[in-house]
Amino acid sequence: MKYLHLVWAALFRRKTRTFLTLASIVAAFLLFGLLDGIRVAFTQMGQNADGAQRLQTSSRLSFIESLPQALARRIETVDNIEAVTWANWFGGVYQEPRNQIFSFAVAPNYLDLYPEIAVSQAERDAFARTRTGILVGEKLMQRFDWKVGDRIPLMSSIFPNSDGTLNWSFDIVGTLRPKDAKEGGFYDQLILLHYDYFAESTPYVDGDVGWFISRVSDVRRADRAAKAIDALSMNSPNETRTMTEAAAFASQLKQMADIGLIVGSIMGAVFFTLLLLTGNTMAQAVRERTSELAVLKTIGFSSTSVLLLVLAESVTLVVAGGVAGLALAAIAGQVVTAGSGGMIQLPGITAGSWLLGLALMLAIGLLVGALPAIRAMRLNIVDALAGR
Repeated sequence: MKYLHLVWAALFRRKTRTFLTLASIVAAFLLFGLLDGIRVAFTQMGQNADGAQRLQTSSRLSFIESLPQALARRIETVDNIEAVTWANWFGGVYQEPRNQIFSFAVAPNYLDLYPEIAVSQAERDAFARTRTGILVGEKLMQRFDWKVGDRIPLMSSIFPNSDGTLNWSFDIVGTLRPKDAKEGGFYDQLILLHYDYFAESTPYVDGDVGWFISRVSDVRRADRAAKAIDALSMNSPNETRTMTEAAAFASQLKQMADIGLIVGSIMGAVFFTLLLLTGNTMAQAVRERTSELAVLKTIGFSSTSVLLLVLAESVTLVVAGGVAGLALAAIAGQVVTAGSGGMIQLPGITAGSWLLGLALMLAIGLLVGALPAIRAMRLNIVDALAGR
């Protein structure tokens, strides 16, 4: 701290270069904060189901494999399970391929397990008595200018109907909206249709469902219930994997891509580039101040003191930019989550991410400052003042 003013003055000797380098460091650690939060979230998902009120049961082999609908009755017999429902992907597309919609064929009691979704009783009654009826998310209604009573065409990207085409028609009978605005996003962008109508109209379901949703009575024993559900089909052709809904979603993504490898590869490339950029900045800064460093030695600064001054300059530069980048990542996560209405959920910056980030800042700062600092330490006063 005694020589902080010297470090600060050296950093801002070339203000434009310093600010550009800082901007690069901020960008690198902003990306690190966002990606590491995602990596941690995916790593922790599904480690334990205790505390979860709803469990999702799907095929152990793959999330695209179906399960026999009859399994629902067996799941209902498991201790701590108070209700069971099921759903199936529909893969809805409206008008053109880019308008893909989250659309599920669901059991009659599906909404009973989702009290956070607001649907009026009149709309639920209309849905129950309308074979081709659908419930549509509020944001979807606004996006496509739909209204209750409209008959809309949807194309399934997966299932043909009874006439062999992928074209389906449905009647909008109600609107889905979250009871709590903070829960928005996903429920606002969803379409629910009748599983019975779906199963009768396509030859490719044959009494199977995509997954089951179970509600537990005691969330403290949810993990035990999940294991008991999986034991029902152990060593059968339809072995299951039961986990929380969030963990199930993460598992589905992992089957499509290795999130850890992707995140690690991106961050490796970013930090390798950062090392080159910051190292070049420090090398130039020290080279430009050769005579000034010689003067410091002349007035009594030891070689070790000069070494530490250059290292402090490098570490201060990286830490300042890194802390700013992680702080922006924490803010960005909240802004994106709020701005998307919950559709995009970016995890917060955990204490572990902060500690890992600070360790990286110190390591990068010391690494990029090491060679310039050693050069400054070995500086010969006479040669430096003579310009050699």
